Amino acid sequence: MAKAVGPYSPVIAAASWVITSGQIGLIDDASGGRRLAEGGLEAELRAALANAESLLADHGLSLDDVIKTTVFLTDLGEYSLLNEVWMDCFGEHRPTRSAVEVSALPLGACVEVECWALQRP
Repeated sequence: MAKAVGPYSPVIAAASWVITSGQIGLIDDASGGRRLAEGGLEAELRAALANAESLLADHGLSLDDVIKTTVFLTDLGEYSLLNEVWMDCFGEHRPTRSAVEVSALPLGACVEVECWALQRP
């Protein structure tokens, strides 16, 4: 499980739900640390969703099990690009989504994604 950047749990299972904390586009760097993916929204969003998928995989789930998402953007003007990357990452699956513009995100990220996934019997 990826280490949180603050005093919270990156993922919690509660009843039939697995909920991720907001994931930003952190990737491993050559020194063994973590840094934001370079390339702006597209690169950060792909990395954030990969991080969420990794946390879900620890519970036997994937992005296909995601029912609800919340996306925080520092620039709502990039909403169209968000949609393009989103469709590429989620394919035909369309979880519900709220998108909110915020003034800033941790570590200078431009996007953060929270996921709620349902564990099915």
